[in-house]
Amino acid sequence: MFPKEWVAELVVHNNEARILIRFERNKVWEQLIRKVTGARWSRTHSAWHVADTAEHRKKLGIALADKVKEAVLRATKLSDGVRAGIMALIARMRNKRYSEKTVESYVKALIFFFSYYAGKDILAIENADVVSFNTGYILKNGLSATYQSQFINGLKLLYETSVGHALQVELLERPKMPMQLPKVLSEEEVAAIINALENKKHRTMLSLMYSAGMRRGELLSLMLKDINSSRMLITIRNGKGMKDRVVPLSPVVLEMLREYYKVYKPKAYLFEGQYGGKYSERSIELVLKTAIKKAGLKKEVNLHMLRHSFATHLLEGGTNLRFIQELLGHSSPRTTQIYTHVSMQQLGKIVSPLDRLNLKK
Repeated sequence: MFPKEWVAELVVHNNEARILIRFERNKVWEQLIRKVTGARWSRTHSAWHVADTAEHRKKLGIALADKVKEAVLRATKLSDGVRAGIMALIARMRNKRYSEKTVESYVKALIFFFSYYAGKDILAIENADVVSFNTGYILKNGLSATYQSQFINGLKLLYETSVGHALQVELLERPKMPMQLPKVLSEEEVAAIINALENKKHRTMLSLMYSAGMRRGELLSLMLKDINSSRMLITIRNGKGMKDRVVPLSPVVLEMLREYYKVYKPKAYLFEGQYGGKYSERSIELVLKTAIKKAGLKKEVNLHMLRHSFATHLLEGGTNLRFIQELLGHSSPRTTQIYTHVSMQQLGKIVSPLDRLNLKK
């Protein structure tokens, strides 16, 4: 912990989220702050400042803030009307039990939009402004159709529920989403990634994620109570669409979990950060990045590919598509059917009609 006499203040400095630290001049304290990684002196604020991280907040006794609302408050280009409208939208989405991922995505897109029209009142926005933003920002910067759709969804929800303005939201068109096949790893590549990790915690996390076809957020939200070793089941709570589901617990992973628990002894979440609480998304991304490098893989790999690979490998192993749908938590079988397009083993069994023709040699 830092000295209790230090006064901390959350600020945006040079477009970065920072924590200002003020204290009376003291050689001991100055030596202490200099030892903090990334600590810098600001002439503008006449104070030291460090990165705004969960670790620094804990050491300074700052309660973890609502990062979505904080992002709105820190967006300096928003007018008071825009800020109030987005805050009302956040409350409405949470009351209707939107996932935090959805809330964060919508709000982030709206902040970019209204910052693009800095100074323009929320009641002055017109449909032409939306088209202009799409052309001048989204398409110009090569942003995905998914981002564009999130932006439109957020804007429609904002004006329909929180503003009461005559923006013709029904005329705002969502982009046509591209039909992209999921990228998958071979079983050998998955093994190489897991085997590249020596740290018990990291190895167990990626093994569990692949073995049960979990999303990143689902893995990090697992509690100790969600592992039922007597029935060999895992309960995944509040998955996408606020749905719970149950998936099998791999015997191999169970042994890994037991060895992991002996060393780390988590208290609530199955996987916790260095200072307790939920393990961070950024940290598990770095775990995968390290594993890919050690395994010598040259292709681009992300965490969601473990889930795609799980489904594809099950299909190639003969598992019924309906069971795979349940394991993945898909509402519609149409979503799961996409894996039939990437199962190379199944495709390899298809006989071309040409092979049945009686052709001259």
